[in-house]
Amino acid sequence: MGYAKTIKLRLSYDEAVPRVKEAFKGKGFGTLTEIDVRATLREKLGQDIEPYLIIGTCNPTLAHRALDVERQIGLLLPCNVVVRQDGDGVIVDALDASMIASIPANAALEPIAAEAARLIGEALDELLAAATPG
Repeated sequence: MGYAKTIKLRLSYDEAVPRVKEAFKGKGFGTLTEIDVRATLREKLGQDIEPYLIIGTCNPTLAHRALDVERQIGLLLPCNVVVRQDGDGVIVDALDASMIASIPANAALEPIAAEAARLIGEALDELLAAATPG
């Protein structure tokens, strides 16, 4: 079973990051955290990798519903989105939200995870459509 939905955008990294945040914001997801993996690895290990950002996104309505079903679900939140440089574009990886229901194997979480997956998919589709010359 895969755990990510992935798209490639023909944008620069600096163009892609704000567009990704806006696309998810348009689906009710706010940015809770940002982890600049490249900067962290450079600072802590002296290693250099491509630009790589982990964005912790959260849809408060869905998070609240999930927490009402299972308090430990917070271990699987927020929904992470990775934006990383790849050649002449960027890769955007988003958590497959079905993981939120499948890891604890709680059927009551399935409709919440399905809604999150739908919204994440819509955000990725809109990003792809907006960044594809037409």
